[in-house]
Amino acid sequence: MPKVGRSRRNRGGASLPGTPNKLIESPPPAEEARAADVLSGVLQAVRLSGSLQFCFAPTGVWRTDASPSLASLAGPEDATPFHIVVQGRCWLKIEDRVVDLDEGDVVVFPFGTGHQLGVGQDGPLVAPINDLPPRPWREVPVLRYGDGEGPVRLLCGYLKFAAARFRPLRDALPTMLHVRTRGDGPSWLGAAIAQIVAEVDQPRPGGLSVLERLTEIIFIEVLRRRVAATPAEARGWLAATANPALARCLALIHAEPSRDWSLGELAAAAGLSRSAMSERFDSVLGTSPMRYIRDWRLCLAGVALGASDRAVATIASEAGYASEAAFNRAFTRAQGVPPAAWRKLARQSGASAREE
Repeated sequence: MPKVGRSRRNRGGASLPGTPNKLIESPPPAEEARAADVLSGVLQAVRLSGSLQFCFAPTGVWRTDASPSLASLAGPEDATPFHIVVQGRCWLKIEDRVVDLDEGDVVVFPFGTGHQLGVGQDGPLVAPINDLPPRPWREVPVLRYGDGEGPVRLLCGYLKFAAARFRPLRDALPTMLHVRTRGDGPSWLGAAIAQIVAEVDQPRPGGLSVLERLTEIIFIEVLRRRVAATPAEARGWLAATANPALARCLALIHAEPSRDWSLGELAAAAGLSRSAMSERFDSVLGTSPMRYIRDWRLCLAGVALGASDRAVATIASEAGYASEAAFNRAFTRAQGVPPAAWRKLARQSGASAREE
């Protein structure tokens, strides 16, 4: 076996074979690690939750009906539809664009934007969403159409991405995220897709839970690739996470959102003057540091309203508001509904998911 790059130190400091060098290097300081991973901070605070998957396997010439939406299966909140092409090729129409999808492609629709899939032109309409069996499911449903050649297999479904409520992140996302894995060579993303195929083709106990976790990590990888592909001169939240000074500042805010931050503290952490930091926020994020903190606190307040029975006044105080009335006004402006109505909708959505 090759021994290049392997070493392990015994108690006397000598190198021993068997351990990669990188595992014995000192990790970066905690502050540096947080600054480099603002995305994880957001996803840990506002976790992905709930998903649904089914396999769509048409042959020949076909097209989907554009009217039914995957988002409709999840209710009105947080539904983020996706397709993973595990075999074959097809086209996708979204808004005024047509995109060719190839085997290994992953497409995600952060806002549940309507779209149509197909092979060829003017094929018969199929509506897989309408043909799904009643839930709950013990195995992933496989919907087959046609008896021609050229089979296409897609894993379709949605997950609930509550972080999309956070305005700076929402404003930075496109209507469709598209990642191609073919030609990448061996990669863990390709391996995850292969494991999804295996779980569908050979169902085993716990398979639905495995599929849910695999779907989540694939979605996170799609977001990571979007961050990595964001040009340095771009604007928006994704660009801010790649800007060293802004990333340090955002990491502090997300690590301690309830802290009474001052502009001076944040500027010092970013290594900028207060005026330079305000200008950087405005030019890249289109907002001010204090408004950014407010938006993040309101996003977390929405999570707390849906996930707990705590009094609205308590959540208002944690969000930095001196009165429940002021919180109600700010939350309604940000989310479109008052806190009490938001809590009711969140619980209805949660009850529906449990019934499935």
